[in-house]
Amino acid sequence: MFKPIRAVFAAALFTIATYGLAAEMRGDHPDTYVVKRGDTLWDIAGKFLQKPWLWPEIWQANPQISNPHLIYPGDVISLAYLNRVGVEPGPREEAPINAIPLADVEAFLKDLSVVDSVEGMPYVVGLEEDRLRGAQGQAIYAAGLDSAQPGERYTVVRPMQRYTRLDRTNCCDLFHSDDLDFRGKRHHIDFENAWTNAVTPDNGSELLGYELVKLTNATVSRGVVDGVEVVTLVVDDAGREIRVGDRLVPVQAQPYDLQFFPHAPAQTLEYGRARILAVADTLKHGGRRDVVALSVGARDGVDNGTVFSSWREGSNAVDRVKVGDDRSEYLVGDASRARLPDEFAGHIMVFRTFDKVSYGLVMDGIRPIKVGHHLKHPDAAY
Repeated sequence: MFKPIRAVFAAALFTIATYGLAAEMRGDHPDTYVVKRGDTLWDIAGKFLQKPWLWPEIWQANPQISNPHLIYPGDVISLAYLNRVGVEPGPREEAPINAIPLADVEAFLKDLSVVDSVEGMPYVVGLEEDRLRGAQGQAIYAAGLDSAQPGERYTVVRPMQRYTRLDRTNCCDLFHSDDLDFRGKRHHIDFENAWTNAVTPDNGSELLGYELVKLTNATVSRGVVDGVEVVTLVVDDAGREIRVGDRLVPVQAQPYDLQFFPHAPAQTLEYGRARILAVADTLKHGGRRDVVALSVGARDGVDNGTVFSSWREGSNAVDRVKVGDDRSEYLVGDASRARLPDEFAGHIMVFRTFDKVSYGLVMDGIRPIKVGHHLKHPDAAY
């Protein structure tokens, strides 16, 4: 007796999904689309939906697609919401497409992480033959691994950035770089650094975390023995050179997601709370397919797939009609200024989340994404 009820319920859900899709469709969409090599789910949705981040709507209206991450080049997808066209599978000779191009984020999934502190982490205290740098096949010596046993594997990481948030109640936005030296302490010269740090506004100063960059892996060959207070490891893999002060963490088997379902933030964040902290490989600006670090994480309800829109903060412009052209803007008070609206820049989807920081990929945009931009709901109007 329950089968008819389930059938009616399923039909109702399909109808809701169908008309939800219809409302979001562009007026000139075709009935079907053939998936092409190089497509992403976001790209396909961007061709036919008003809001590309709502691409799951397409798959909800195609219930025969059991897993939207198993769509292959050559598949024919139905976009007709009244007179539906059957989906035809294409050849399975290539890898399935994803919501985002994994090649653009793979290094950030595998090689970057954020921790609350580097104090107390095991670290490299010396290198074979007192070398300045260590490489594949060479021995390194580590402190803080007293219980390590031969055969255990560790990843060698380097603290590169210290992310902080600072109260700016009586000042202005401050952007600076907290580069770290070989001890994990702050200094201002580190030409290996690929990120720019930003201090964002809040109700107080706070450490958001330390960014760790993976260098290589090493295996314990000898534990602590009488008269020797360090553990010996042999560097397994080719990678970046190791130096004294680099940290060690246990090797993890793929501690990250490979599939992403875009969705709006789970909660509304106070204006100014969510900002772009950094842009990978550049100073302050980025664009489509660039990776950015964000000042919010799991504690703020952010998870993988969360989509934000990025906004340039509107200027507090001097009203020259009121004050004239000859007065310095530094001498003009708020009463003679006009707050201009924030300006939309693009969309960002989170692909890796830590407690207080997350990494996102710029999915689209109409102007450059910049360090310090505000993050809002993907459908925010201003």
